[in-house]
Amino acid sequence: MSKLTHFDGEGRAAMVDVGSKAVTDRRAVASGFVSMRGETLALVMDKAAKKGDVISVAELAGIMGAKQTAALIPLCHSLPLSKVSIKITSAEQGLNVWAETKTSGQTGVEMEALTAVSVACLTIYDMLKAVDRDIVIGEIKLLEKSGGKSGEWVRG
Repeated sequence: MSKLTHFDGEGRAAMVDVGSKAVTDRRAVASGFVSMRGETLALVMDKAAKKGDVISVAELAGIMGAKQTAALIPLCHSLPLSKVSIKITSAEQGLNVWAETKTSGQTGVEMEALTAVSVACLTIYDMLKAVDRDIVIGEIKLLEKSGGKSGEWVRG
């Protein structure tokens, strides 16, 4: 296991210095799942939720969340994102949420993809909580990343 990099020699929190790293194209994909009752899913798919079009609002919220990652996650670098894409699709028990993020830079965009998914899932919950208290947000995970010295990684 490699050494943790967010601490200095005295154990204090420190942002990693990426200044000497090469600028490369970086990409990350993350996903999550929001489970809900069938009646609630039907409301979403029929665009009949009282708060509006749940999928469109959650996709926009995910994009906005990705852009705020550095403000939300301590020690996370602020990145110029070249792409944030959110896709939400229905499944038998709820909604699948995917995010793809891209940049050209000295550090990866995994946190931006994970934040995008998290914020989209939270938005779904917020828009539906009045009709379904059994909603569960789960399985938020990184699916793949590429770029930088570590190269490509895909969840097995």
